[in-house]
Amino acid sequence: MSSSDIFIGEIIGTAVLILLGGGVVAAVVLKRSKAQNAGWLAITFGWGFAVLTAVYMTGTLSGAHLNPAVTVGIAIKDGDWSNVPVYFAGQLLGAMVGAALVWIAYYGQFHAHLTDPEIVGDPAEKAIEGPHDEAKSHAGPVLGVFSTGPEIRSVWQNLATEIIGTVVLVLAVLTQGLNDSGKGLGTLGALITALVVVGIGLSLGGPTGYAINPARDLGPRIVHALLPLPNKGGSDWGYAWIPVAGPLIGGALAAGIYNIAFA
Repeated sequence: MSSSDIFIGEIIGTAVLILLGGGVVAAVVLKRSKAQNAGWLAITFGWGFAVLTAVYMTGTLSGAHLNPAVTVGIAIKDGDWSNVPVYFAGQLLGAMVGAALVWIAYYGQFHAHLTDPEIVGDPAEKAIEGPHDEAKSHAGPVLGVFSTGPEIRSVWQNLATEIIGTVVLVLAVLTQGLNDSGKGLGTLGALITALVVVGIGLSLGGPTGYAINPARDLGPRIVHALLPLPNKGGSDWGYAWIPVAGPLIGGALAAGIYNIAFA
């Protein structure tokens, strides 16, 4: 596959991944959504279906990595890093496009949510607190639609959780999900990977929201920071390195385990 195929395929696939994955989070958490309060089960299965759709859509075009951790894992397994920058660029751009599409699809719900006093509090009190209030640097009330955040802020635990979850994902991809060329996900691999993502969400998603994908977290976080959302609060940049570093480390570890135990 050519570099242009990879770039376009990863943009489209990652955009669809974030559109459907971020979309289910928006559906569950935002005011005036018909699916509000549908719960964690809806979110985990929604993300699984998002993976399934995106992989089936773009697997033949780019191999449907859709995740820098998967790209790193395959690169270490094969010893071929030539297309890694192209994959990374497509994934990050696609994630940003997908996040922007979620905002468009739920524009009214974002506005209703972020102008509800029960959610954002009294604007007069916020003015007294000033722009340097501690909450400004942490997660705003809709950041969870775009990116992840921990329930308990513990750097070592949050990082370890992301590493562990990504090891499970990438090892499953490398052992069960690759197509005949070994360069991306195959038809059956798409279904297996989607179910693995659901399992990770159900079993390991509680502590951090299971980013397990640097582009999935960083791209939408950038979009959250840029969008003109009223009362959106901070983008939690102090935490942002964990869902990037953790999955990359996890992807590398998974590839090492694969090369030692399975190759």
